[in-house]
Amino acid sequence: MRFDFHFTTEGWRISEVNSDVPGGFAEASDFTAAMAVHFPPTQPAGDPGSVWADAIARTAGGGRVALLAAPGYMEDQQIMAYLARKLAARDCPAHPAGPAQLQWRNGIAHLDSEWFSGELAAVVRFYQGEWLPRLPRRCGWQNFFRGGRTPVGNPGCAVISESKRFPLVWDRLQTPLRLWRALLPESSDPRSVSWRKSDEWVLKAAMSNNGDDVHIRELMSPRDWRRADWSVRLFPKNWVAQRRFQSLPLPTPDGPVYPCIGVYTIDGRAAGAYARYSARPLIDYAAVDVALLITDDE
Repeated sequence: MRFDFHFTTEGWRISEVNSDVPGGFAEASDFTAAMAVHFPPTQPAGDPGSVWADAIARTAGGGRVALLAAPGYMEDQQIMAYLARKLAARDCPAHPAGPAQLQWRNGIAHLDSEWFSGELAAVVRFYQGEWLPRLPRRCGWQNFFRGGRTPVGNPGCAVISESKRFPLVWDRLQTPLRLWRALLPESSDPRSVSWRKSDEWVLKAAMSNNGDDVHIRELMSPRDWRRADWSVRLFPKNWVAQRRFQSLPLPTPDGPVYPCIGVYTIDGRAAGAYARYSARPLIDYAAVDVALLITDDE
């Protein structure tokens, strides 16, 4: 999971969690380590890429691993190639593949490809959970959610916490989620709050990625805001309204920027951080990757 933090007028706030297929591992690991060499005595905020590879290799126990990603999505393919190199260094054979090349037999995952055919010890799913039902049933995608006996990271249930509407059911859970509740802004069904003529709310699609469907009225043209308005009116269950926070900019030689610190957890423990910044208070596909370096100065 990767929790995205922003520094605001109210202190640190979490905007969302990416628990389905979070990216940024190479940037948060090797890129940041390379930058730290030039800025002594700083050090990276962890090495999530290595922690991720260690966890997969430990689970696979020397067996073969399939790295699933959607064909045609170059960034996803790059992340899987990066992970494959990490696993190779740990004597863990890994095979990049598409979900259609996976077969499930009695709940056990098998790979059927030109470079390997056989049983798998583990599967890394870097294929978004909401896309799985679009696959043919013969692919056995249901095994990602129930019935599968091969370890999968991340499992299909990760889409639950990935959904921006997940906070709407928190009061019905037994798990208290105390820190997450304290740092996440108020989230509501858009039908229950007055957001249309207010700048106090941000609209988010339940399964948005890279800020693609995050709408802040003052940052949009009137035409784009009307489109978002109609989409929420027609399909309110696909959206959430989140109370807006005021991010604080950092001064840089290129002008003020708004940072976002994504903190990874792997197997329930913090593993590192991924830093980006934007020239406006919205982190989307145009955000710039930067190295987050920690000093020893108290």
